[in-house]
Amino acid sequence: MNPTIPFPVREIPVRAAYDAVVCGGGPAGCAAAIAAARQGLKTLLVEGQGQLGGMGTSGLVSHWLGGRANNCRDWVVGGIFRELSLEGARRGVALLPEPDGTVSPHGWRAAGQLVAGVPFDAFGMAALLDDVSAAAGVEVLLFTRAVAVALADGAITHVVIHNKSGFQAVAAKAVIDATGDADLAALSGCPTILGREEDRLMTPVTLQMHMDHVDADALKAYVQARDKSGYRWLEEIQALMKQGEWPFSYDRLISVQLTDPDTFMVNTSRMTGFDGTDGASISKAMAQGRRESLQLLAILRKHFAGFEKARIKAIAPLLGVRETRRIVGDFMLTVNDVVNGRTFDDAIGFSAYGWDLPDPKKPSYQPMHEKKVATPALTPVPYRIMLPQGIANLICPGRAVSVERDVLGPLRVMAPCMAMGEAAGVAAAQVAADGKPFVAVDIAALRAELLRRGATLEAP
Repeated sequence: MNPTIPFPVREIPVRAAYDAVVCGGGPAGCAAAIAAARQGLKTLLVEGQGQLGGMGTSGLVSHWLGGRANNCRDWVVGGIFRELSLEGARRGVALLPEPDGTVSPHGWRAAGQLVAGVPFDAFGMAALLDDVSAAAGVEVLLFTRAVAVALADGAITHVVIHNKSGFQAVAAKAVIDATGDADLAALSGCPTILGREEDRLMTPVTLQMHMDHVDADALKAYVQARDKSGYRWLEEIQALMKQGEWPFSYDRLISVQLTDPDTFMVNTSRMTGFDGTDGASISKAMAQGRRESLQLLAILRKHFAGFEKARIKAIAPLLGVRETRRIVGDFMLTVNDVVNGRTFDDAIGFSAYGWDLPDPKKPSYQPMHEKKVATPALTPVPYRIMLPQGIANLICPGRAVSVERDVLGPLRVMAPCMAMGEAAGVAAAQVAADGKPFVAVDIAALRAELLRRGATLEAP
Protein backbone atom coordinates (compact mmCIF):
# COMPACT_ATOMS: atom_id res chain seq x y z
CA MET A 1 0.00 0.00 0.00
CA ASN A 2 1.45 3.37 -1.01
CA PRO A 3 2.14 5.88 1.79
CA THR A 4 0.06 9.03 1.94
CA ILE A 5 0.60 12.61 3.01
CA PRO A 6 -2.00 15.09 4.19
CA PHE A 7 -2.95 17.61 1.53
CA PRO A 8 -3.32 21.07 3.04
CA VAL A 9 -6.91 22.21 3.26
CA ARG A 10 -7.16 25.48 1.41
CA GLU A 11 -9.77 27.87 0.19
CA ILE A 12 -10.12 27.54 -3.58
CA PRO A 13 -11.31 30.71 -5.31
CA VAL A 14 -14.48 30.44 -7.35
CA ARG A 15 -13.55 31.78 -10.76
CA ALA A 16 -17.07 32.23 -12.11
CA ALA A 17 -20.47 30.57 -12.42
CA TYR A 18 -21.64 28.94 -15.65
CA ASP A 19 -24.77 27.37 -17.01
CA ALA A 20 -22.70 24.59 -18.62
CA VAL A 21 -19.16 23.43 -17.92
CA VAL A 22 -17.73 21.09 -20.55
CA CYS A 23 -14.65 19.08 -19.59
CA GLY A 24 -12.63 17.89 -22.57
CA GLY A 25 -12.24 19.73 -25.88
CA GLY A 26 -12.22 16.79 -28.27
CA PRO A 27 -14.94 16.10 -30.84
CA ALA A 28 -17.66 15.43 -28.25
CA GLY A 29 -16.66 18.34 -26.04
CA CYS A 30 -16.35 20.89 -28.83
CA ALA A 31 -19.77 19.93 -30.21
CA ALA A 32 -21.29 20.04 -26.73
CA ALA A 33 -19.87 23.47 -25.92
CA ILE A 34 -20.84 24.98 -29.28
CA ALA A 35 -24.38 23.57 -29.02
CA ALA A 36 -24.81 24.81 -25.45
CA ALA A 37 -23.49 28.29 -26.17
CA ARG A 38 -25.65 28.65 -29.28
CA GLN A 39 -28.68 28.24 -27.02
CA GLY A 40 -27.60 31.18 -24.93
CA LEU A 41 -25.99 29.24 -22.10
CA LYS A 42 -22.94 30.74 -20.43
CA THR A 43 -20.53 27.96 -21.34
CA LEU A 44 -16.99 27.09 -20.26
CA LEU A 45 -14.90 24.53 -22.15
CA VAL A 46 -11.73 23.23 -20.46
CA GLU A 47 -9.13 21.26 -22.42
CA GLY A 48 -5.86 19.73 -21.26
CA GLN A 49 -3.98 20.28 -24.53
CA GLY A 50 -3.02 23.56 -26.14
CA GLN A 51 -5.65 23.36 -28.86
CA LEU A 52 -9.18 22.10 -29.42
CA GLY A 53 -10.01 18.97 -31.41
CA GLY A 54 -8.67 16.22 -29.17
CA MET A 55 -7.62 13.09 -30.98
CA GLY A 56 -8.24 14.66 -34.39
CA THR A 57 -5.77 17.51 -33.84
CA SER A 58 -3.48 16.85 -30.86
CA GLY A 59 -3.73 13.09 -31.41
CA LEU A 60 -3.18 13.43 -35.20
CA VAL A 61 -6.02 10.99 -35.94
CA SER A 62 -6.90 13.48 -38.66
CA HIS A 63 -9.66 11.44 -40.26
CA TRP A 64 -13.21 11.79 -38.96
CA LEU A 65 -15.00 8.44 -39.35
CA GLY A 66 -18.57 7.23 -38.95
CA GLY A 67 -20.34 10.36 -40.17
CA ARG A 68 -21.02 9.69 -43.87
CA ALA A 69 -22.64 6.67 -45.48
CA ASN A 70 -20.53 4.38 -47.67
CA ASN A 71 -21.89 6.11 -50.77
CA CYS A 72 -20.19 9.32 -49.54
CA ARG A 73 -23.38 11.25 -50.30
CA ASP A 74 -25.64 10.72 -47.28
CA TRP A 75 -24.76 12.33 -43.96
CA VAL A 76 -25.25 9.79 -41.18
CA VAL A 77 -24.22 12.48 -38.68
CA GLY A 78 -25.48 15.96 -39.45
CA GLY A 79 -25.51 19.05 -37.28
CA ILE A 80 -22.17 20.37 -36.08
CA PHE A 81 -20.20 17.52 -37.63
CA ARG A 82 -21.59 18.26 -41.08
CA GLU A 83 -21.12 21.99 -40.55
CA LEU A 84 -17.45 21.60 -39.58
CA SER A 85 -16.78 19.17 -42.43
CA LEU A 86 -18.27 21.49 -45.03
CA GLU A 87 -16.59 24.60 -43.63
CA GLY A 88 -13.29 22.73 -43.41
CA ALA A 89 -13.62 21.75 -47.07
CA ARG A 90 -14.50 25.36 -47.99
CA ARG A 91 -11.39 26.61 -46.19
CA GLY A 92 -9.23 23.95 -47.82
CA VAL A 93 -8.32 22.22 -44.55
CA ALA A 94 -10.58 19.17 -45.04
CA LEU A 95 -11.58 16.87 -47.89
CA LEU A 96 -14.86 15.12 -48.71
CA PRO A 97 -13.61 12.18 -50.79
CA GLU A 98 -15.87 10.34 -53.21
CA PRO A 99 -15.27 6.90 -54.77
CA ASP A 100 -14.11 7.02 -58.39
CA GLY A 101 -13.97 3.30 -59.19
CA THR A 102 -10.29 2.96 -58.31
CA VAL A 103 -8.62 2.22 -55.01
CA SER A 104 -8.68 5.34 -52.85
CA PRO A 105 -5.57 6.53 -50.99
CA HIS A 106 -7.93 7.64 -48.22
CA GLY A 107 -8.01 4.10 -46.87
CA TRP A 108 -6.85 1.84 -49.76
CA ARG A 109 -10.30 0.61 -50.64
CA ALA A 110 -12.49 1.28 -53.62
CA ALA A 111 -15.33 2.33 -51.32
CA GLY A 112 -16.52 1.97 -47.73
CA GLN A 113 -16.18 3.72 -44.42
CA LEU A 114 -12.53 4.73 -44.70
CA VAL A 115 -13.16 6.35 -48.08
CA ALA A 116 -16.27 8.04 -46.63
CA GLY A 117 -14.22 9.55 -43.81
CA VAL A 118 -13.25 13.20 -43.70
CA PRO A 119 -9.46 13.70 -43.73
CA PHE A 120 -8.21 17.09 -42.62
CA ASP A 121 -5.18 19.16 -41.75
CA ALA A 122 -4.81 19.00 -37.96
CA PHE A 123 -3.48 22.52 -37.54
CA GLY A 124 -6.06 24.10 -39.83
CA MET A 125 -8.86 22.23 -38.08
CA ALA A 126 -7.71 23.44 -34.66
CA ALA A 127 -7.92 27.02 -35.95
CA LEU A 128 -11.40 26.37 -37.38
CA LEU A 129 -12.56 25.05 -34.00
CA ASP A 130 -11.17 28.19 -32.34
CA ASP A 131 -13.21 30.33 -34.72
CA VAL A 132 -16.48 28.39 -34.45
CA SER A 133 -16.26 28.17 -30.65
CA ALA A 134 -15.54 31.89 -30.34
CA ALA A 135 -18.39 32.80 -32.69
CA ALA A 136 -20.77 30.72 -30.55
CA GLY A 137 -19.64 32.52 -27.40
CA VAL A 138 -17.82 29.60 -25.75
CA GLU A 139 -15.24 30.58 -23.13
CA VAL A 140 -12.22 28.28 -23.60
CA LEU A 141 -9.45 27.45 -21.15
CA LEU A 142 -6.59 25.46 -22.68
CA PHE A 143 -3.88 23.61 -20.74
CA THR A 144 -6.56 23.15 -18.09
CA ARG A 145 -7.86 19.98 -16.45
CA ALA A 146 -10.76 19.20 -14.16
CA VAL A 147 -9.25 17.63 -11.05
CA ALA A 148 -12.08 17.47 -8.50
CA VAL A 149 -15.76 18.12 -7.97
CA ALA A 150 -17.89 19.49 -5.16
CA LEU A 151 -21.13 17.60 -4.62
CA ALA A 152 -24.40 18.39 -2.87
CA ASP A 153 -27.71 16.53 -2.94
CA GLY A 154 -26.65 14.17 -5.73
CA ALA A 155 -25.42 16.89 -8.09
CA ILE A 156 -22.17 18.64 -8.94
CA THR A 157 -22.14 22.20 -7.62
CA HIS A 158 -18.58 23.09 -8.64
CA VAL A 159 -15.84 21.68 -10.84
CA VAL A 160 -12.30 22.24 -9.57
CA ILE A 161 -9.86 22.99 -12.40
CA HIS A 162 -6.10 23.43 -12.46
CA ASN A 163 -3.79 25.30 -14.81
CA LYS A 164 -0.91 27.78 -14.54
CA SER A 165 -3.18 30.00 -12.47
CA GLY A 166 -3.41 27.27 -9.84
CA PHE A 167 -6.54 25.67 -8.45
CA GLN A 168 -9.85 27.37 -9.19
CA ALA A 169 -13.48 26.33 -8.83
CA VAL A 170 -16.25 27.02 -11.32
CA ALA A 171 -19.90 26.76 -10.39
CA ALA A 172 -22.01 24.76 -12.82
CA LYS A 173 -25.67 24.08 -13.39
CA ALA A 174 -24.94 21.36 -15.97
CA VAL A 175 -21.69 19.42 -16.32
CA ILE A 176 -20.68 17.64 -19.51
CA ASP A 177 -17.94 15.04 -19.08
CA ALA A 178 -16.40 14.78 -22.55
CA THR A 179 -13.02 13.53 -21.31
CA GLY A 180 -13.50 10.18 -23.05
CA ASP A 181 -12.31 8.52 -19.86
CA ALA A 182 -15.34 9.34 -17.67
CA ASP A 183 -13.01 11.38 -15.45
CA LEU A 184 -15.77 13.55 -13.97
CA ALA A 185 -18.02 10.54 -13.47
CA ALA A 186 -15.21 8.74 -11.63
CA LEU A 187 -14.40 11.82 -9.52
CA SER A 188 -18.11 12.04 -8.63
CA GLY A 189 -18.28 8.42 -7.47
CA CYS A 190 -20.39 7.15 -10.37
CA PRO A 191 -19.95 3.43 -11.11
CA THR A 192 -17.70 2.73 -14.11
CA ILE A 193 -16.17 -0.27 -15.86
CA LEU A 194 -12.50 -0.23 -16.89
CA GLY A 195 -11.66 -2.27 -19.99
CA ARG A 196 -12.70 -5.90 -20.26
CA GLU A 197 -14.83 -7.03 -17.38
CA GLU A 198 -12.85 -10.23 -16.82
CA ASP A 199 -9.35 -8.75 -16.56
CA ARG A 200 -9.56 -4.92 -16.95
CA LEU A 201 -7.31 -5.09 -20.00
CA MET A 202 -7.87 -2.50 -22.69
CA THR A 203 -7.51 -2.48 -26.45
CA PRO A 204 -4.10 -1.39 -27.84
CA VAL A 205 -3.06 2.25 -27.93
CA THR A 206 -1.52 4.05 -30.91
CA LEU A 207 0.81 7.00 -31.23
CA GLN A 208 -0.07 8.51 -34.58
CA MET A 209 2.35 10.14 -36.97
CA HIS A 210 2.03 12.10 -40.16
CA MET A 211 4.54 11.49 -42.97
CA ASP A 212 5.17 13.75 -45.93
CA HIS A 213 7.31 13.48 -49.08
CA VAL A 214 5.44 10.27 -49.87
CA ASP A 215 5.13 9.45 -53.59
CA ALA A 216 1.36 8.95 -53.63
CA ASP A 217 1.28 7.99 -57.33
CA ALA A 218 3.83 5.20 -56.87
CA LEU A 219 2.05 4.02 -53.74
CA LYS A 220 -1.34 3.94 -55.48
CA ALA A 221 0.06 2.14 -58.53
CA TYR A 222 1.56 -0.54 -56.28
CA VAL A 223 -1.71 -1.10 -54.42
CA GLN A 224 -3.90 -0.91 -57.53
CA ALA A 225 -1.87 -3.66 -59.19
CA ARG A 226 -2.44 -6.03 -56.29
CA ASP A 227 -5.78 -5.47 -54.59
CA LYS A 228 -8.74 -3.10 -54.69
CA SER A 229 -10.24 -3.95 -51.31
CA GLY A 230 -8.66 -3.11 -47.99
CA TYR A 231 -5.00 -3.44 -48.87
CA ARG A 232 -2.88 -3.70 -45.72
CA TRP A 233 0.48 -5.04 -47.00
CA LEU A 234 -0.05 -8.31 -45.10
CA GLU A 235 2.11 -10.52 -47.34
CA GLU A 236 4.93 -8.01 -47.45
CA ILE A 237 4.96 -7.68 -43.67
CA GLN A 238 4.87 -11.44 -43.15
CA ALA A 239 7.94 -11.75 -45.38
CA LEU A 240 9.71 -9.02 -43.42
CA MET A 241 8.86 -10.78 -40.16
CA LYS A 242 10.48 -13.97 -41.41
CA GLN A 243 13.56 -11.97 -42.37
CA GLY A 244 13.69 -10.37 -38.93
CA GLU A 245 13.11 -6.89 -40.36
CA TRP A 246 9.66 -6.21 -38.87
CA PRO A 247 10.12 -6.12 -35.07
CA PHE A 248 6.52 -5.27 -34.13
CA SER A 249 3.73 -7.53 -32.85
CA TYR A 250 1.15 -5.91 -35.20
CA ASP A 251 1.28 -7.10 -38.78
CA ARG A 252 -0.40 -4.54 -41.06
CA LEU A 253 0.31 -1.10 -42.44
CA ILE A 254 -2.55 1.41 -42.24
CA SER A 255 -2.17 4.76 -43.96
CA VAL A 256 -4.56 7.50 -45.05
CA GLN A 257 -3.80 10.33 -47.47
CA LEU A 258 -4.61 13.70 -45.93
CA THR A 259 -5.27 17.06 -47.59
CA ASP A 260 -1.85 17.29 -49.28
CA PRO A 261 -1.22 14.44 -51.77
CA ASP A 262 2.23 13.68 -50.36
CA THR A 263 1.11 13.63 -46.71
CA PHE A 264 -0.23 10.50 -45.00
CA MET A 265 -1.51 9.67 -41.55
CA VAL A 266 0.18 6.41 -40.52
CA ASN A 267 -2.13 4.60 -38.12
CA THR A 268 -0.01 1.48 -37.78
CA SER A 269 1.40 1.07 -34.28
CA ARG A 270 -0.75 -0.85 -31.81
CA MET A 271 0.89 -1.11 -28.44
CA THR A 272 -0.52 -3.54 -25.88
CA GLY A 273 -0.52 -3.54 -22.10
CA PHE A 274 -1.11 0.18 -21.51
CA ASP A 275 -3.75 1.93 -19.40
CA GLY A 276 -4.97 5.33 -20.56
CA THR A 277 -6.08 6.24 -17.02
CA ASP A 278 -2.60 5.70 -15.53
CA GLY A 279 -0.08 8.53 -15.82
CA ALA A 280 3.02 6.33 -15.70
CA SER A 281 1.56 3.95 -18.27
CA ILE A 282 0.76 6.80 -20.66
CA SER A 283 4.29 8.17 -20.29
CA LYS A 284 5.84 4.80 -21.17
CA ALA A 285 3.54 4.41 -24.15
CA MET A 286 4.51 7.83 -25.51
CA ALA A 287 8.21 6.99 -25.36
CA GLN A 288 7.67 3.56 -26.92
CA GLY A 289 5.50 5.08 -29.63
CA ARG A 290 8.19 7.58 -30.59
CA ARG A 291 10.80 4.81 -30.80
CA GLU A 292 8.52 2.68 -32.95
CA SER A 293 7.72 5.64 -35.22
CA LEU A 294 11.41 6.07 -36.05
CA GLN A 295 11.83 2.32 -36.59
CA LEU A 296 8.80 2.21 -38.86
CA LEU A 297 10.04 5.15 -40.93
CA ALA A 298 13.32 3.34 -41.63
CA ILE A 299 11.48 0.14 -42.62
CA LEU A 300 9.06 1.95 -44.92
CA ARG A 301 11.87 3.82 -46.65
CA LYS A 302 13.76 0.60 -47.27
CA HIS A 303 10.97 -1.79 -48.27
CA PHE A 304 7.75 0.01 -49.30
CA ALA A 305 7.04 1.58 -52.67
CA GLY A 306 6.35 5.30 -52.46
CA PHE A 307 7.97 5.75 -49.06
CA GLU A 308 11.59 5.88 -50.25
CA LYS A 309 11.94 9.61 -49.49
CA ALA A 310 9.31 9.86 -46.77
CA ARG A 311 10.00 11.84 -43.64
CA ILE A 312 8.17 12.35 -40.38
CA LYS A 313 6.18 15.58 -40.46
CA ALA A 314 4.81 15.20 -36.92
CA ILE A 315 4.47 12.63 -34.15
CA ALA A 316 1.39 13.20 -32.02
CA PRO A 317 1.86 14.85 -28.62
CA LEU A 318 -1.27 13.03 -27.42
CA LEU A 319 -1.54 9.24 -27.13
CA GLY A 320 -4.29 7.56 -29.13
CA VAL A 321 -6.37 5.67 -26.56
CA ARG A 322 -9.27 3.61 -27.86
CA GLU A 323 -10.75 2.49 -24.55
CA THR A 324 -10.65 3.16 -20.83
CA ARG A 325 -13.67 3.58 -18.54
CA ARG A 326 -17.30 3.20 -19.49
CA ILE A 327 -20.06 4.57 -17.31
CA VAL A 328 -22.67 2.25 -15.87
CA GLY A 329 -26.05 3.65 -16.79
CA ASP A 330 -29.55 2.46 -16.04
CA PHE A 331 -29.52 1.25 -19.66
CA MET A 332 -26.72 -0.44 -21.61
CA LEU A 333 -26.69 -0.70 -25.42
CA THR A 334 -25.79 -4.27 -26.42
CA VAL A 335 -24.39 -6.07 -29.45
CA ASN A 336 -27.76 -7.78 -29.88
CA ASP A 337 -29.50 -4.41 -29.96
CA VAL A 338 -27.23 -3.32 -32.79
CA VAL A 339 -27.25 -6.58 -34.77
CA ASN A 340 -31.03 -6.96 -34.53
CA GLY A 341 -31.65 -3.40 -35.70
CA ARG A 342 -33.43 -2.30 -32.53
CA THR A 343 -34.82 1.22 -32.76
CA PHE A 344 -34.98 3.75 -29.95
CA ASP A 345 -37.41 6.58 -29.28
CA ASP A 346 -34.58 8.58 -27.69
CA ALA A 347 -32.07 8.12 -30.54
CA ILE A 348 -30.04 11.30 -31.06
CA GLY A 349 -27.87 10.08 -33.94
CA PHE A 350 -26.12 7.19 -35.65
CA SER A 351 -22.71 5.81 -36.51
CA ALA A 352 -21.90 4.33 -39.90
CA TYR A 353 -18.68 2.71 -38.63
CA GLY A 354 -18.29 -1.03 -38.04
CA TRP A 355 -16.80 -3.31 -35.41
CA ASP A 356 -13.30 -2.09 -34.61
CA LEU A 357 -11.93 -2.91 -31.18
CA PRO A 358 -8.69 -4.91 -31.38
CA ASP A 359 -7.96 -7.61 -28.80
CA PRO A 360 -6.02 -6.30 -25.76
CA LYS A 361 -3.31 -8.94 -26.19
CA LYS A 362 -3.34 -9.48 -29.98
CA PRO A 363 -3.12 -6.05 -31.61
CA SER A 364 -4.06 -7.09 -35.16
CA TYR A 365 -6.88 -9.43 -34.11
CA GLN A 366 -10.46 -8.20 -34.32
CA PRO A 367 -12.66 -10.51 -32.18
CA MET A 368 -15.94 -9.42 -33.77
CA HIS A 369 -14.60 -10.11 -37.26
CA GLU A 370 -13.33 -13.54 -36.24
CA LYS A 371 -16.72 -14.32 -34.70
CA LYS A 372 -18.28 -13.28 -38.03
CA VAL A 373 -20.72 -10.94 -36.32
CA ALA A 374 -22.60 -9.09 -39.04
CA THR A 375 -21.39 -5.53 -39.51
CA PRO A 376 -24.28 -3.12 -38.94
CA ALA A 377 -25.04 -0.59 -41.64
CA LEU A 378 -25.87 1.89 -38.89
CA THR A 379 -25.56 1.86 -35.12
CA PRO A 380 -28.16 3.98 -33.29
CA VAL A 381 -27.13 6.22 -30.40
CA PRO A 382 -29.78 6.36 -27.67
CA TYR A 383 -29.62 9.45 -25.49
CA ARG A 384 -29.84 7.39 -22.32
CA ILE A 385 -26.41 5.69 -22.84
CA MET A 386 -24.78 9.02 -21.87
CA LEU A 387 -26.37 9.12 -18.41
CA PRO A 388 -24.26 7.88 -15.48
CA GLN A 389 -25.87 6.66 -12.30
CA GLY A 390 -25.88 8.83 -9.22
CA ILE A 391 -25.29 12.42 -10.39
CA ALA A 392 -28.32 14.34 -11.65
CA ASN A 393 -26.63 17.13 -13.62
CA LEU A 394 -23.84 15.11 -15.28
CA ILE A 395 -23.85 13.68 -18.81
CA CYS A 396 -21.04 11.78 -20.55
CA PRO A 397 -20.96 11.97 -24.38
CA GLY A 398 -18.19 10.17 -26.28
CA ARG A 399 -16.50 6.81 -25.92
CA ALA A 400 -17.22 6.48 -22.18
CA VAL A 401 -20.91 5.69 -22.72
CA SER A 402 -22.94 2.89 -21.18
CA VAL A 403 -22.57 0.13 -23.78
CA GLU A 404 -21.57 -3.48 -23.98
CA ARG A 405 -17.83 -3.33 -24.59
CA ASP A 406 -17.83 -4.45 -28.24
CA VAL A 407 -20.29 -1.68 -29.11
CA LEU A 408 -17.43 0.76 -28.52
CA GLY A 409 -16.18 -0.29 -31.97
CA PRO A 410 -18.75 1.73 -33.94
CA LEU A 411 -19.39 4.41 -31.31
CA ARG A 412 -15.87 5.47 -30.25
CA VAL A 413 -15.01 7.19 -33.56
CA MET A 414 -15.27 10.94 -33.85
CA ALA A 415 -18.38 11.69 -35.93
CA PRO A 416 -20.84 9.85 -33.62
CA CYS A 417 -18.99 11.38 -30.66
CA MET A 418 -19.86 14.79 -32.13
CA ALA A 419 -23.50 13.72 -32.44
CA MET A 420 -23.48 12.75 -28.77
CA GLY A 421 -21.77 15.97 -27.77
CA GLU A 422 -24.26 18.12 -29.66
CA ALA A 423 -27.18 16.29 -28.05
CA ALA A 424 -25.60 16.73 -24.60
CA GLY A 425 -25.15 20.46 -25.22
CA VAL A 426 -28.74 20.87 -26.36
CA ALA A 427 -30.02 18.85 -23.39
CA ALA A 428 -28.01 21.07 -21.03
CA ALA A 429 -30.35 23.95 -21.84
CA GLN A 430 -33.25 22.16 -20.17
CA VAL A 431 -31.10 21.22 -17.18
CA ALA A 432 -29.74 24.75 -16.71
CA ALA A 433 -33.11 26.48 -17.22
CA ASP A 434 -35.41 24.20 -15.27
CA GLY A 435 -33.07 22.57 -12.77
CA LYS A 436 -34.20 19.15 -13.93
CA PRO A 437 -31.79 16.20 -14.04
CA PHE A 438 -30.46 15.00 -17.38
CA VAL A 439 -32.50 11.83 -16.97
CA ALA A 440 -35.71 13.92 -16.96
CA VAL A 441 -34.98 15.88 -20.14
CA ASP A 442 -37.96 16.12 -22.50
CA ILE A 443 -36.79 13.81 -25.28
CA ALA A 444 -39.36 15.01 -27.82
CA ALA A 445 -38.22 18.60 -27.31
CA LEU A 446 -34.57 17.55 -27.47
CA ARG A 447 -35.03 15.70 -30.75
CA ALA A 448 -37.05 18.55 -32.21
CA GLU A 449 -34.28 21.02 -31.41
CA LEU A 450 -31.63 18.68 -32.86
CA LEU A 451 -33.65 18.38 -36.07
CA ARG A 452 -33.95 22.15 -36.21
CA ARG A 453 -30.17 22.30 -36.03
CA GLY A 454 -29.73 19.85 -38.90
CA ALA A 455 -29.02 16.63 -37.01
CA THR A 456 -29.69 13.27 -38.63
CA LEU A 457 -32.27 11.38 -36.57
CA GLU A 458 -33.69 9.09 -39.26
CA ALA A 459 -31.64 6.49 -41.09
CA PRO A 460 -30.59 7.75 -44.55
